[in-house]
Amino acid sequence: MTLQRQIGFWLGSLVVFILLLVLLRDVLLPFIAALALAYLLDPLADRLERMGMNRLSATIVILFVFLVIFVLALVLLAPLLGRQLAGLVERLPADAAKLQALVMEKGAPWLERFGGGNLQQEAQNSLGNLVGEATKWIGGLLQSLWSGGTAIVGVFSLLVLTPVIAFYLLVDWDRMVATVDSWLPLEHRDTIRDLLHEMDLAIAGFLRGQALVCLLLGTFYAIGLSIVGVNFGALIGIISGFLSFIPYVGSLTGLVLSVGVAIVQFWPDWTWPLATLGVFLAGQFLEGNIFQPKFVGDSIGVHPVWLMFALLAFGSLFGFVGLLLAVPLAAVIGVLCRFALRQYLASNLYHGGDATRAAKAKARIKADS
Repeated sequence: MTLQRQIGFWLGSLVVFILLLVLLRDVLLPFIAALALAYLLDPLADRLERMGMNRLSATIVILFVFLVIFVLALVLLAPLLGRQLAGLVERLPADAAKLQALVMEKGAPWLERFGGGNLQQEAQNSLGNLVGEATKWIGGLLQSLWSGGTAIVGVFSLLVLTPVIAFYLLVDWDRMVATVDSWLPLEHRDTIRDLLHEMDLAIAGFLRGQALVCLLLGTFYAIGLSIVGVNFGALIGIISGFLSFIPYVGSLTGLVLSVGVAIVQFWPDWTWPLATLGVFLAGQFLEGNIFQPKFVGDSIGVHPVWLMFALLAFGSLFGFVGLLLAVPLAAVIGVLCRFALRQYLASNLYHGGDATRAAKAKARIKADS
């Protein structure tokens, strides 16, 4: 097969894949979630197999333990978080208005000094519009997440179908991998295997590591904010931990929301808002110096800016399914781009027709890989 035909084949496959995602995105969520769950639990199943259990028994034990933990967490946390979510949505407009009044009250002397009454009035109007739009956006986001998750996908399909699909995928995982491996073109099988192995290391390292980081951060923030006494502290902490999957977004969102709530709640005492700020500073220290280096490291090999772009782009195109696929696809694209760059640096196109230098570069790249 010529190079042009190979490129045409893979581009056509990519177009078909994207079309399928667009056409089936409303029903793909339980299958994508099950695939991710099976992918994450496969190493544990392999370890149990090495200990003497057969694949079916290992799968049953793993999914049973996982479901017990999930149900217990749901039963224990859902009522608390549900009440706090309802209270946060109900009090958010009033708290935002109070925070706006406090900002204008303390900032009025500075505004009068630099711009007079007109600047003060303009700043008040602008701040009011900003707070109003932010409140409306947050409320709309929460409502859309709830209505979208129940109307389009359905709680039943996510909570009931996902474990069933994950069970069958986990049982047959090794067989499926072997089957796909047998389909690889013989001429390029070693190269494709190396690329797939690099993708697997990037995706698995990031997903498993970052999931653990999010869990630890969410627990730390929830406990810390609850000890400080911030209203809705457990909910804000868990939201912050969950959003930590997106670099910098979780910590900034939780910081702004919790400090704003703390100022409104404890004003004019600055002790507890500062303590709230201290909780997030401590969380950032733990994330940057302990959690991230230990559990994630540089496994994904993707710049945070590209990762945030991928999350926003795929989320906008494919909804929640796109958010689930964003990190794996970002890692895959990163691996392919690095491979293409290595090929270019070892080609005559880069070396200007110097065949000897290009051959040495190819040998060096092959040795490094």
